Amino acid sequence: MDGFNVSERYKVKETLDCKGLYCPMPIVKMKKALKGMAEGEIVKILATDPGSKRDFEAFCRKTGNKLLESSQEDGVFTYIVEKVGP
Repeated sequence: MDGFNVSERYKVKETLDCKGLYCPMPIVKMKKALKGMAEGEIVKILATDPGSKRDFEAFCRKTGNKLLESSQEDGVFTYIVEKVGP
């Protein structure tokens, strides 16, 4: 981390607490949240599944949504995803 709070850098529309959930639930919850968002809005996801990094990267690559940031601190992975498209 570089000292910036995510909320200072991005205007997060919704935060999803997916800690303790394993594949595919963090992705399922994010997909549901993105459906209710407008293009350009941002969702922040907190997860503890080590495989989630690969899952979020693949999801964004496949769907065209933007993975703006991913980080890990104290066993919690944080993903910042921007909705692209309708």
